[in-house]
Amino acid sequence: MSDIYSNDLLELAADIPHIGRLSAPHGSAHKVSRICGSELTLDLKLDEGRICELGLELQACALGQASASVFARSAIGADQDEIRAAREALKAMLKDGAEPPRGRFSALVSLQPAAAYRQRHGSILLAFDAAVEAFEAAIAHSQAE
Repeated sequence: MSDIYSNDLLELAADIPHIGRLSAPHGSAHKVSRICGSELTLDLKLDEGRICELGLELQACALGQASASVFARSAIGADQDEIRAAREALKAMLKDGAEPPRGRFSALVSLQPAAAYRQRHGSILLAFDAAVEAFEAAIAHSQAE
């Protein structure tokens, strides 16, 4: 398993931006990986359908931290379609060996070696799963106003 912990991956895991909860977020989501117990809470604020503020609180393995770091570094300015597309590309990379996500989330390539460790996929997907749910909550909240 040591082959998946590259220097790039460990550097991502050690430096995660946007740590801390937001006050009055437009949408929030809490996710837990059932297999390893990694947890992530994600808050976001939107401006014209794009993420303008982000806050994360997480307790995760290095793989989950690295994925959350890639998400947090690149999510400001992303819209719901970009987040969903990145999540699906990440899933396909992990499950089927597909090409890694491109564009703003291309740094997820450093998680490609983790594809062989299915028990870690849930932790790697936490930030993207939470972001999709938080986006949906933010949209529902704005429609209710």
